[in-house]
Amino acid sequence: MEKPVKVTAIVGTYRKGGMVDSAVDEILASAKEEGAEVSKIYLIDKGIEFCSNCRTCTQKPGQRRGECPKKDEMNSILEEVEKSDAIILASPMNFWTVTAIMKRFMERLVCFAYWPWGQAAPKTRDTRRDKRAVVVASCAAPAILARLRTRMSGLLKTAADLLGAKTVGVLYMGFAAMKEDQTLSERNRKKARLLGKKLVGRG
Repeated sequence: MEKPVKVTAIVGTYRKGGMVDSAVDEILASAKEEGAEVSKIYLIDKGIEFCSNCRTCTQKPGQRRGECPKKDEMNSILEEVEKSDAIILASPMNFWTVTAIMKRFMERLVCFAYWPWGQAAPKTRDTRRDKRAVVVASCAAPAILARLRTRMSGLLKTAADLLGAKTVGVLYMGFAAMKEDQTLSERNRKKARLLGKKLVGRG
């Protein structure tokens, strides 16, 4: 019997049930309908310490990610990602970039780099991209303007790269602050469901 595709969503929103969260739910539901095993991690529910730039995790060579001396929940999150075949990275825009909790998570991904003291710049430990990734973002501005004027989606794609995933789709939702409790549009719902199929190799 073929092993089901495992899809894990990393969600950096502060508002459960909002647009970004709803879009992630649609992607996961679509993937599940295709036989995938799905799970969702809310970063606001996890204890993740700030990276202190000690670079302990970057000193030893090898493909395996370095070990951070901080004893928090970051390691368990990364273990979950490493067991996954596909990932979703999702965040609304705050102050022209990802949320602070998503940025905190992303900064801790330095463990996937080899950067010994004396080396001018870090090098990615493992350049394989054997997972699939979908990036989800929302913003108050028109989506096309935000994509052209900010590095939001680029940052999320870089994080996906470090996690060993090739980005196969982006859902960027604009005009996300028109009212207090904004629901997912039918257009974006359909896009999300197509991305769910793409994550498991059906789209």
